[in-house]
Amino acid sequence: MGCGKSRVGHRVAEILGRDFVDLDAVIERHAGRSIPEIFAEQGEPVFRALETEVLAARLSEAPDGVLATGGGAWMEARNRARCRDAGAVSVYLDVPWEILLERIERQPERRPLYAGADATRRLYEHRVPTYRLADLIIATSGREPVDTVAHRVVRALSEAA
Repeated sequence: MGCGKSRVGHRVAEILGRDFVDLDAVIERHAGRSIPEIFAEQGEPVFRALETEVLAARLSEAPDGVLATGGGAWMEARNRARCRDAGAVSVYLDVPWEILLERIERQPERRPLYAGADATRRLYEHRVPTYRLADLIIATSGREPVDTVAHRVVRALSEAA
């Protein structure tokens, strides 16, 4: 949450000449409402089930694209396995907590799991070990231009190939 995965992912797709898919946007189109609305009306378990369903469909429809998933999608072992099975290379944008909090607090209403700084930090600390299971970890200060981070991702993908 707040690491810049959508903006960086979109730029990576442009550089690579591939399609970009923001999983959260696909979920919102599929459900006909925003993610905060889904959380409020149906709860997180319903959202997570929908997220897993949409992820599986996108991986089969567009395996060569760049896909930005929400942080919770990666927490689900079956989603990580689906990504691996589809031949996807996973990338974790490792941004310092202070920068993430600053970004999240600009629009907390867009973050259904935001429950204040302390609770959100506990969620972050709980998730980081699983995020580190990604194939590539791109450490960033969170202050670099999107283009700089995107080129670092592309370079890392090229070196990993």
